[in-house]
Amino acid sequence: MIIDAWIQHPTGDFLRRPMFESLLRWRGVDPAALPADIPPAFTMSALDAASVSKAVVSAWWGPEGPLLSNDHVAEIVRAHPERLVGVAAVDLSRPMDGVRELRRAVRQLGFRGLRMLPWLWRLPPSDRRYYPLYAECVELGVPFCLQVGHAGPLAPSEPGRPIPYLDEVALEFPELTIVAGHIGYPWTTEMIALATKYPNVYIDTSAYKAARYPRELVEYLRGHGRRKVLFGSNFPMLTPAEALAGLDALGLDDDARARFLHGNAAGVFHL
Repeated sequence: MIIDAWIQHPTGDFLRRPMFESLLRWRGVDPAALPADIPPAFTMSALDAASVSKAVVSAWWGPEGPLLSNDHVAEIVRAHPERLVGVAAVDLSRPMDGVRELRRAVRQLGFRGLRMLPWLWRLPPSDRRYYPLYAECVELGVPFCLQVGHAGPLAPSEPGRPIPYLDEVALEFPELTIVAGHIGYPWTTEMIALATKYPNVYIDTSAYKAARYPRELVEYLRGHGRRKVLFGSNFPMLTPAEALAGLDALGLDDDARARFLHGNAAGVFHL
């Protein structure tokens, strides 16, 4: 059983945004060749190719408004409820509107978390505008998910640095479950330190192939970090099959492998 903790079901317009120019270049994709509408079968076939049992599908919301709306995500989840779980995104510039939208997404749409991207807002997670959302995540019993580490898209990377920004949040909201995606590179050791320090802080490996995990993350996975790391792909930027490439070479025992591939995500997202 495999749970992918971070995917998107994209649209062509979403992928053609200028901020993704670097990602498309790395993937060798011509933006002009992208269709306006991408069918759900595109995403489902990628999950099937890697035998992914469930995937956590993320909405996107930035300063320009919803880029992949919560209703867009809900639509594909409704079409494949046995395979997909939604995670919300909201308007950070209007925190109370964001709180109300988060409540709607969880209570009415059945979403299992909130994901915000500090690089997209150019605001670190310690900014005051996030704090009402953290409190609501605690009240709703859902995790707060974010990107940590450098920004692959064309945006500043500093908001993704784990220490001091995420350290402050975890300290001030001990009841908040935090899932930090993209492993935190080049500050992976900072992210491991936070996941070790705080019981409710986790790491997901989205955007990285298993063969490219930093040595310190592999050692953490093999040892006491086996309960704190979730598998993720960040599809369509990386397919689940590509993200799993090299997994066997990591030397994980059966317990660590099972927790990494599904057990930890099942607990965090209540699956």
